[in-house]
Amino acid sequence: MSERGLEQARAAMVERGTSDAAVATFERFYRMLESGEQGLIPEASIDPLTDVPTLDGMLASEAERRAALARVAIIKLNGGLGTSMGLSGPKTALTVRGELTFLDIIARQTRALRSRYDVRLPLVLMNSFRTREESLAILAAYPDLAVDGLPLDFVQNAEPKLVADTLEPVSWPADPELEWCPPGHGDVFVSLQGTGLLDDLRAKGIRYVFLSNADNLGATCDPDIAAWLIANDIPYAAEVCERTANDRKGGHLAVRKADGQLILRDSAMVAPGEEEFFQDNTRHTLFHANNLWVDLEALAGLLAERGGILGLPIIVNRKSVDPTDPTSTPVIQIESAMGAAIEVFAGSRAIAVPRSRFRPVKSTNELLLVQSDIFELDEQGQLVSTIAHAEPAISLGSAYRHVPDFLARFPDGVPSMRECTSLTIDADVTFGARVRCVGDVTITGTGIRRVPDGTVLSGRH
Repeated sequence: MSERGLEQARAAMVERGTSDAAVATFERFYRMLESGEQGLIPEASIDPLTDVPTLDGMLASEAERRAALARVAIIKLNGGLGTSMGLSGPKTALTVRGELTFLDIIARQTRALRSRYDVRLPLVLMNSFRTREESLAILAAYPDLAVDGLPLDFVQNAEPKLVADTLEPVSWPADPELEWCPPGHGDVFVSLQGTGLLDDLRAKGIRYVFLSNADNLGATCDPDIAAWLIANDIPYAAEVCERTANDRKGGHLAVRKADGQLILRDSAMVAPGEEEFFQDNTRHTLFHANNLWVDLEALAGLLAERGGILGLPIIVNRKSVDPTDPTSTPVIQIESAMGAAIEVFAGSRAIAVPRSRFRPVKSTNELLLVQSDIFELDEQGQLVSTIAHAEPAISLGSAYRHVPDFLARFPDGVPSMRECTSLTIDADVTFGARVRCVGDVTITGTGIRRVPDGTVLSGRH
């Protein structure tokens, strides 16, 4: 049955115009799935990552920074729709600071670095087939972004979703596009090669690409890291941050006992019954920020050596064919993680960076924080904290889970959070203008309520 499924999937991908390398990569993962492989990493097979160099210890001169950035391009992963937040378009089209979207802020950050260091610093989005049109429309407001004849984006590959119990491509006539999915952000390497962008960047003298999620506003292209990479001829580097209780479910790097190689272990790679080890932030003290630096010459060499297939670990993602309808056909999406490539680059490194370089918006909890007066957007487009103490813990109830509902409950903007240590809302409350949260704030109860303009909230309500 599964052999038939593979043939059907392969034929569909070829008909869609998918590159040979992408088809071969899918086939490899399909065989792994067919054989029952889940990509699990047992705790007994790894040691915690320790003794990581820090960004603070590698400051470069202005000349070294300029020379390094002249050989760097930025790639932002922009394939996400934000369906978990109730969005139907690209998440990065969401306004996060005033009228500025994620993409507006990324454009400003890039232009500021170009201006300061007098470098070209290409910016390229890796879009999915669902995010391209709207994203490029936003960037059209910045006609100077495209440089050196390089495109502003490339579209990552698509693969069929597989019916969970037959491993055949799913059929969904109600919306045939839902029959397809991006193959995870590990596809970036295959897509770079298949679109020809890998060779185009190398031809322009670009040695390194900085890759990060487009919804991580802290992930700017740091010139000190770029200078460190070039000075030490490092083929691949992953940024890591100190782990807290809030990061227990995030992926982390570890050292494989068998050969001492750095590897990535995401939550989907945890062996059954070993969640306590994975979430132990006293054992695994650093988490993976998904900010990566890759030497394009090393990448091109590996792809040539391996026939276009890097050989990343598989991630088996079980979902419903329509993500908005949990009762729709159960499917498997075969995926891989971009950060898992750390294990295929000999001499790969990790670098510990400040928490300020990890500012993702994965839920409305983070959206409230980013929109609040805890942050200001400086002239370089960087989010700058306005407080010296720890950021408040935010926990918004189901009434705020989706962005449209969130915005409807903060029609005049989110409350002032500078004096807040925690905000928990387990009620349906609409906030007026100029509301301040002080200390620990908890709002509970039933029925729709409104917080009047100018209210100071503190304690339980």
